[in-house]
Amino acid sequence: MTPVSELQTSPAIRRVAERLAALGHAHAPVMLDDAARTAQQAADALGVALGQIAKSIIFRRKGDERAVLVITSGDRRVDEKRVQALVCGEGHKLGRADADFVKAQTGFSIGGVSPLAHAHEPVTLIDRELFRFDVVWAAAGHPHAVFPLTPQELERYTGAPVADVVQGDEGPHAPPLRGSLPTAGAGPAGGGPAPDRA
Repeated sequence: MTPVSELQTSPAIRRVAERLAALGHAHAPVMLDDAARTAQQAADALGVALGQIAKSIIFRRKGDERAVLVITSGDRRVDEKRVQALVCGEGHKLGRADADFVKAQTGFSIGGVSPLAHAHEPVTLIDRELFRFDVVWAAAGHPHAVFPLTPQELERYTGAPVADVVQGDEGPHAPPLRGSLPTAGAGPAGGGPAPDRA
């Protein structure tokens, strides 16, 4: 792992680094020696638990074509029906997002989607499972670039609600959502100002 130098920085990494700096975040993005296009590759490269990788999963909300970002723990799978129930209003459905849609909406390529500094503000949910860890690692705009943060910082920086969005958790549930979330056609997640817009 090496610090990101200005010479090797792509515009996407620079956008994330500038957003982190504006937020007063203590850790700049770092470059991994090898690409980490999957959560497992990132965990292996960082020497951390798979669950400490904050995966950014993008869906397409049909009807208004808005990007929906679910930031989930690397050792969990997103339950699309739970996400759809939380973010889609009457008559709207959730669909898969292809690479072109992800790039156009976020400004990042798949494998490097950061949880912040998007080209267009997505509807965002944070997986409550990330709060099992003191520190998580997120992509910083490129498959080689990552940065550490606490789940509480992730919640604060994105303004997104924390939700129960993963498969296989059939035991007692926490409330499905902590925070507020707009429905189809509404503004950014959390109902407040869009913290990621420059």
